[in-house]
Amino acid sequence: MPEQVPGGRQGPPAGEAVVPPARTALVTGASRGIGRAIAVGLARAGLDVAVLARDERRLAEVAGEIRGLGRRAVVLPADVADPEAVGAAVATAEAELGPVDLLVNNAGRIDAEVPLWEDDPDEWWSVVETNVRGPFLLARAVVPGMLARGGGRVVDLSSGAGTRDNADATAYNVSKTALLRIGGGLHEAGFARGLRAFEVAPGVVSTDMTRSMRAHSARTEWTDVADVVELVVVIARGGLDDLSGRYLRAGTDTAASLRFLASLGRLDDARRLRVRDWPR
Repeated sequence: MPEQVPGGRQGPPAGEAVVPPARTALVTGASRGIGRAIAVGLARAGLDVAVLARDERRLAEVAGEIRGLGRRAVVLPADVADPEAVGAAVATAEAELGPVDLLVNNAGRIDAEVPLWEDDPDEWWSVVETNVRGPFLLARAVVPGMLARGGGRVVDLSSGAGTRDNADATAYNVSKTALLRIGGGLHEAGFARGLRAFEVAPGVVSTDMTRSMRAHSARTEWTDVADVVELVVVIARGGLDDLSGRYLRAGTDTAASLRFLASLGRLDDARRLRVRDWPR
């Protein structure tokens, strides 16, 4: 059983790696929306931040905001689905800021809100490439260094769409389900070596993407992006390491509620993607 530490929170079992708080982050899709808010929020929390997206002009604005908070920033214009561009971007980030010990995979797209048989095949696959190949390439480039240094943290911006069946936007839904498997795989393979992986659903934040969606056309209540930033900052500091490998949801979960759940000890398969057995 994990040993108890002051305050009732359970500490790591004997021999389990204790990963220090992150100092340097790489955030994808950081030119606007949730990614921009996370990048700036991490800088405000004391991290240096590499910002990656395709729009170099907007990235420069984000980097300027980060530097205005007294933190270092590096601009990485790149397509997350391009292996060479990703490799070069990570090398630049680590050359200028030092080792990346927090990766936030935020870059993502959505396909048309139509049933699968009406979707354009090339557009469908392009969405999967951005949403799945991108996080795969980033993790593949960053995680080996984390493991060599004794650990690090990976956060994927997932979605509730990855946990249930939906009638349309199937590429988006498939990609968000795949992220749960990517995060779970990182956890299983790397936890003992200090790797911590989290699937964070941002709820429904008001962004260019969500405001354009038919599914949210009548929505009047939105998740505050500050709730998303708070969870990522707490993860960066190591406050939710006991919940590595699980799905967390901003706007429903709070840092306090998640810490309480972690303090309960064994959570079995809670917040992990599993197939339900037949009713008995």
